[in-house]
Amino acid sequence: HLNLVCRLLLEKKKKNKHKKQQGRKEHEKKQQQKTGYKIRRQQVIDKYMVDFVCLSKHLVIEIDGGIHLQQKEKDALRTQDLNNLGYKVIRFHNEEVYENAAKVAMKIKEVLDGM
Repeated sequence: HLNLVCRLLLEKKKKNKHKKQQGRKEHEKKQQQKTGYKIRRQQVIDKYMVDFVCLSKHLVIEIDGGIHLQQKEKDALRTQDLNNLGYKVIRFHNEEVYENAAKVAMKIKEVLDGM
């Protein structure tokens, strides 16, 4: 289960813009069958495009690159807006994902299991 979440996190940074909608649906179905949670990639919520979301648990997962160090206030406002819409937001830095994807995946699973 955790390996799949790790792979999802790493895939986010490899952005395949040519991925067909059908392939995405099949991928989400397989992911749900393995983890018990449907986690969507690049989902629009209100005026934001979030990296990942589990709609059933109202959990947004953001993977932040270097630019986010310069836009902390903007990210805080975004998090506040998403919280006001009923979503919990958790954030990870790129380095965390690349250096210890399994640990990040376990944290995500813990949060989902606790919701």
